[in-house]
Amino acid sequence: MNRENKRKQYEKGYFQNHPCNDSFTCKVCGRLVTPEEAGTQHRNHCPNCLSSLHVDDSPGDRAADCGGVMEPIGVWVRKNGEWALIHRCKRCGALSSNRVAADDNPMKLMSIAMRPLAQPPFPLERIQEMTDAMAGDGKLPG
Repeated sequence: MNRENKRKQYEKGYFQNHPCNDSFTCKVCGRLVTPEEAGTQHRNHCPNCLSSLHVDDSPGDRAADCGGVMEPIGVWVRKNGEWALIHRCKRCGALSSNRVAADDNPMKLMSIAMRPLAQPPFPLERIQEMTDAMAGDGKLPG
């Protein structure tokens, strides 16, 4: 890369308007990650383990000094039906939202989405008791 292109790359806002074609090795699982299969111009997490690095303050700015591992802790659905990952930095605790890429591990995505149902904040044995307390009969309509 010549000096002029390298200087442009680090100008404010460069990554927000230009595709990132760089490959990287995931710091968590060690997989080589290439941008070709992502379905987006900005690959920011590993499609295998869904982990990322805390490198942005705003999406694409590469201005964060932290550099910590961003672990996937949840998913949410945007207004248009698109799924997005919620990452939390293991070093500083910062939260961020990143759109799901086309080649992301579907089993990993579903396991993250199902985590709240698999680990409810109350004992499952108390569901009947809680339903009765809410004046319900506990039966499904049908």
